Amino acid sequence: MDASADNSLNELLSDIQRLSFDYFLKEANPANGLIADRNTKSSPASIAAVGLALAAYPVGVERGFMTRAAAVERTLATLRFFWNAPHGSEPDATGYRGFYYHFLDMQTGRRVWKCELSTVDTALLLAGVLAAGAYFRGDDESELEIRRLADGLYRRADWRWAQNGGATVAHGWRPEKGFLRYRWEGYDEALILYVLGLGSPTYPLPPESYTAWLSSYKWKRIYGRELVYAGPLFIHQMSHIWIDFRGIRDAFMRNHGSDYFENSRQATFLQRDYAIRNPKGFIGYGENCWGFTASDGPGPTKRHMAIGDRRFFGYLARGAPFGPDDGTLSPWAAITSLPFAPEIVLPALNHFHKIDLHAGNPYGFTASFNPTIATAGGRACGWVSPDHIGINQGPIALMIENYR
Repeated sequence: MDASADNSLNELLSDIQRLSFDYFLKEANPANGLIADRNTKSSPASIAAVGLALAAYPVGVERGFMTRAAAVERTLATLRFFWNAPHGSEPDATGYRGFYYHFLDMQTGRRVWKCELSTVDTALLLAGVLAAGAYFRGDDESELEIRRLADGLYRRADWRWAQNGGATVAHGWRPEKGFLRYRWEGYDEALILYVLGLGSPTYPLPPESYTAWLSSYKWKRIYGRELVYAGPLFIHQMSHIWIDFRGIRDAFMRNHGSDYFENSRQATFLQRDYAIRNPKGFIGYGENCWGFTASDGPGPTKRHMAIGDRRFFGYLARGAPFGPDDGTLSPWAAITSLPFAPEIVLPALNHFHKIDLHAGNPYGFTASFNPTIATAGGRACGWVSPDHIGINQGPIALMIENYR
């Protein structure tokens, strides 16, 4: 790559990082630090998006996107809110036993939609909380308070309670019916959950909990690549936002001569391999156009849309190579793999730029698109998602920083 092309890509990276970060400045309630799940008027807050925002503010300070004083103010508002918000078994609280409801009202901060008290979304929130506590190390009262609150919020989470009498951790709990029947088993985004649970200074998960989780993994050989398999790319990315897993091996990874960083690298290449093969013949797929993950799609929510013999879905966890796959691609999924495989991600980033996925998007590239569905305007990218989502925006800004 020549110097001018290299500079152009660096400028594009900086632009995408800044635009993705802007989501947390604009789709927020500064009074309580809550971050909207989507950039729509009626959207509630997502606690996972709040965790990503807390981790992103230090990036904003270092890159000049916001002042340190502004970052301290927003971080303090957020931590104070979660520490002081209604915390109990009542159905309209904010949290219980140190865990928090998946979605909260942007103004009141109370539970909405009768959603679950989410263990994994709380883990993502707490990862951001701890990142804030690690970054703001000043001796002034505001930064001291950030560290006190961060420590207190982490200590409050009762991971043993979240096991609900089993070895692994339950997905969540509802005051109306108790624990959900699903558990964090099989390789998934819960790696960060188990790390935080095992490390708790107050209510730690026992070692047997992690052993039970590992026992549910599936090691596969696909297209000549070997890895712990999970189809959606976000599973291979989310925990790496906060932890550099290079060279860190648990018993399972030692037995297979790998680590979680290398596993995510293989998963990233696997997605490109699948797009090159394109077994279902969708339009647009190729070596520089891939990214299968949880995303919006062109189909109506909760049911599919049919065009000819093809079915298209709404929000769905898409994956490769075993699907589901309906021709929908997510630029953010590819970009968030930048630390693992820059040699294939940077060309994909450039491709997304060339097919004009910026147009009409205030926060960078469109969240998802489907070239198989033609649009009246004849754009090469076809259908594009009208919304941006907080848990998509955060990984872009943070993994670009991790790559750097």
